[in-house]
Amino acid sequence: MKKLLLILTLTILACASPINLALEGATPTPTAETNSAPTATPQATPEPGTEKNPLILALGVSAHPSTQMVDAGKVIAAYLEGRTGYRIVIVVPPTENALVESLQKGNAHIASLAPFSYLLARESDTVTAIMSSVHSGQVFYGAQFIANREKDFTSFYDAERNANTAEAATALKQFEGKKPCWSDNVSPSGYVVPLGVLNQAQVKIRDGAFIESQPSVVRAVYADDICDFGATFIDARELPALEYDYADVLERVVVIWRVPPVIPYEIIAMSNSLPLEMRRVIQRAFVDLMLTPEGKSAVQVVYGIDEMQIAEDSNYTDFLLYVKASGLDISGLLE
Repeated sequence: MKKLLLILTLTILACASPINLALEGATPTPTAETNSAPTATPQATPEPGTEKNPLILALGVSAHPSTQMVDAGKVIAAYLEGRTGYRIVIVVPPTENALVESLQKGNAHIASLAPFSYLLARESDTVTAIMSSVHSGQVFYGAQFIANREKDFTSFYDAERNANTAEAATALKQFEGKKPCWSDNVSPSGYVVPLGVLNQAQVKIRDGAFIESQPSVVRAVYADDICDFGATFIDARELPALEYDYADVLERVVVIWRVPPVIPYEIIAMSNSLPLEMRRVIQRAFVDLMLTPEGKSAVQVVYGIDEMQIAEDSNYTDFLLYVKASGLDISGLLE
């Protein structure tokens, strides 16, 4: 388990001068004030989102943030501030572990979280998802078990109906004692979730081979010289490079069973230490932000997200169950 004690290493990057924005109602991101030395009489903690206790917006994880990302972060913070009236400053977390720890300690309130980071923060009741990133119209994606057609395996996936024809326990029992090919040891679709599915189905497999990428998993299954079966996202077989190199890849590499779409893309989450109404106001501001060209561009630069929609926090339960079933330490999956 990786444990990085980087609680206070985040650098608050406040605006040094007003930002010239075309966004409606936007105001400059404020400079965070340094707390004065404690006095003999303890003072009450100011309300969150005020001048003396601003909300902290974490930008994308980066040990060396670019000027472009910081400037885009200021655009997001200024827009949210202008729409909500809350004071907002920005920070740049150096690692995923540092980001989760900062959310737990109150050193960040709003952040984009990768799937495993979100689960770790959610487990400690630190955050609630407010926005889901959308890719090709979807907020979740699935995984699949694949094998070479020449292997003595039975497919329990009907391509015409796009549906499995048996439960996992039945379909995957044939992998008992077999060797898998995994992409890498932190891949949700190429390792963690498929391993969880196998464990839930009580299928004991041999130690797998990690071969760096999901296209490599398809190639290994195609060649039939490294492992008995593999796991990838849906549908890695259709990647252009594979179809170019292996014209018959869809015929030779068959789907044995598919994991339902339970793996989320990136999530915008907010600290549960903030009042519910405040979280709703910020959520609404993110929706409005993505309707502006400047805001959408800034979110893409900072978080790599092109589209978002309102999240339902309960929709991530199945993903958590599969990750738990994998037996892997979630904190060790953070990159």
